[in-house]
Amino acid sequence: MSWSKQQLVEEAFNELALRGFEITLDADILQLGLRRLDAMMAMWDGKGIRLGYPLPSSPDSSSLDDDSNLPDYASEPVFMNLAVRIAAGYGKQIAPTTAATAKEGYDMLMARSAMPPEVRYPCTMPSGAGNKSWALGRNPFLPQPPEPIDAGPDGELEFN
Repeated sequence: MSWSKQQLVEEAFNELALRGFEITLDADILQLGLRRLDAMMAMWDGKGIRLGYPLPSSPDSSSLDDDSNLPDYASEPVFMNLAVRIAAGYGKQIAPTTAATAKEGYDMLMARSAMPPEVRYPCTMPSGAGNKSWALGRNPFLPQPPEPIDAGPDGELEFN
């Protein structure tokens, strides 16, 4: 199970050292953080960084209790970049380590989304002139690609 949206927002405030020090995280502040999180994820989705985050249809239709559906590798880049986005609204200066970690995480997510998917050729395509396996009674076409392994809803591996 991935992080909830509330956990991501609270962790962003923790990164800015705002939780419990200068402000108390009441429902209004958490909702503001959630709107910023939703806006950031919508912008990233538009840039091609699709992480499975459920984008709301309107600003008020998102809930803090919803699961973020983010993969584990994306949690830290998301809350670090959220911390960078909300810092100015509270008059906080961002620590250099926070800014560096946020940029590094964003760059990693961009690099992962920039990788084109692997091309899978159909089993109806001839295997080519250099492949003479058909002479031995084998199929002259490319072999059927193996079925991908998917993770099931409980995290266990399933074979399709």
